Amino acid sequence: MTAMRICFLGDSFVSGAFDRECLGWAGRICAAARARGHDVSHYNLGIRGETSVQLAARWRAEAVIRQSPLQEGRLVFEFGMNDVREVNGRMQVSDADTVAAARRILGEASEWKPTLMVGPPPVSDDPRNSRVRAISERLAVLCGELHVPFFESSRRLLQTGIWLADINQVDGTHPGARGYAEWARLIDSWDAWRNWVP
Repeated sequence: MTAMRICFLGDSFVSGAFDRECLGWAGRICAAARARGHDVSHYNLGIRGETSVQLAARWRAEAVIRQSPLQEGRLVFEFGMNDVREVNGRMQVSDADTVAAARRILGEASEWKPTLMVGPPPVSDDPRNSRVRAISERLAVLCGELHVPFFESSRRLLQTGIWLADINQVDGTHPGARGYAEWARLIDSWDAWRNWVP
């Protein structure tokens, strides 16, 4: 198999916050790829609390130093949850600014390396969940325009029954190991991901 370096960039869900196994979904899908015989180097570049605007300012510099002309490079992004978090009665980032930041990130990324986008997951707070679904839909449309495969997380995770039960045992937003394992299971069966690591 071809050696592949994959940078995972985004927020606390990328970093695997609250996962006692310290794998999150990104570590689990890479472990599964390795078990199938793929030579995958996994770089977790998630930062807890980060918005799309903050990610836009740093992602390229961090990804560049982890790539090599001797190996294939890949990029996987997940962000949006912190953008729709309310602080003093206002969202941290407006929908328009989220989409603008995402366009800069994903447009530049997909011109440089094969790129995937994982949408933000659902939470147990209904008003915030509505905002998550709304921004997820806008990100999906943008990804369609940019020809970046998009994994819709918010509805798929709600359908499992595992996700909400797990995040409600943590903080109502983040899962523990069980929730991350379920998210990883869904992403690992995604055609766009499996096209990289069959």
